[in-house]
Amino acid sequence: MPEGHTLHRLARLHQRRYGGAPVRVSSPQGKFTEASAVDGQVLVKAEAHGKHLFHHYEPGTVHIHLGLYGTFSEAKLPALPPVGQVRMRLIGSTHWTDLRGPNRCELLMPDQVDAIKARLGPDPLRRDARPERAFERISASRTSLAALLMDQSVLAGVGNVYRAEVLFRHGINPMLPGRSLDPVQWKEIWDDLVVLMRAGVRSGRIDTVADEHLPEVTGRAPRQDRHGGEVYVYRRTGQPCLVCGTPVAHKELAGRNLYWCPVCQPA
Repeated sequence: MPEGHTLHRLARLHQRRYGGAPVRVSSPQGKFTEASAVDGQVLVKAEAHGKHLFHHYEPGTVHIHLGLYGTFSEAKLPALPPVGQVRMRLIGSTHWTDLRGPNRCELLMPDQVDAIKARLGPDPLRRDARPERAFERISASRTSLAALLMDQSVLAGVGNVYRAEVLFRHGINPMLPGRSLDPVQWKEIWDDLVVLMRAGVRSGRIDTVADEHLPEVTGRAPRQDRHGGEVYVYRRTGQPCLVCGTPVAHKELAGRNLYWCPVCQPA
């Protein structure tokens, strides 16, 4: 599932491609039956909150959650005939964009949009975020920090990669109970997420490795992974830690894969 930086990157792209002008909106697949309500309307604003994307039009807001399989594709005009199951097609003055396989693609009214946002925790990529809200939940919980960071009602936009990497970067064991995290540690984690995720918006990939641990410095081979980016522990089970050389550990937690270094992140 795409992490928050991907949705913010998409929001910026769609704002640049279609914002402030009328947009043709259709559903070649026919499953987004409310497309006609915003067809030909001006896209007032595209924004993201966590893993949710919102296209705001005067008649309502198109809410998109990509889930595990949702993807966008785009190209310059002229638009080609739809290929496959296209849930929503946008056509602007210079580009066209197709959405396939999302978990949600629906037209919502303002109160429904507000309800979704109210259920989400603070997003490190939003300027209106209040990180103290997340710490209130974390500091009152016996649940592991690894699970809390993946709970979108606690912290919005952070997924498996950022979760594993930010805990490694701060030497925190993923099974530490939330209530054992002190405020200074939380501020350091939050500030680091802001920096890492903003870099992800700019580059379109997740890079978490410090300069001194990069392949060109250490002489190791660059990472080969479909997710891209240089990381410390994510999907590196059994490989040597880039800092201490200990094999990276792995376990399943709440149905998701968890990675950490037993030495750099001691219990």
